[in-house]
Amino acid sequence: MTTFQIVWTIILFIIFVGIVAWAFGSRQKKRFEEAARLPLDDDREPNSKTYRENDNG
Repeated sequence: MTTFQIVWTIILFIIFVGIVAWAFGSRQKKRFEEAARLPLDDDREPNSKTYRENDNG
């Protein structure tokens, strides 16, 4: 049982390191920066019908 726990811990650690390497990799940087800006981007035009319907004032 102890050997199984050791192997399982090592496997999970390797998976964790892989996820961290993927998340902080240079190929993902642009994608994550775009996703971070999404809440700040406003695609609605101030004079559009959708803008006025969503504006509760």
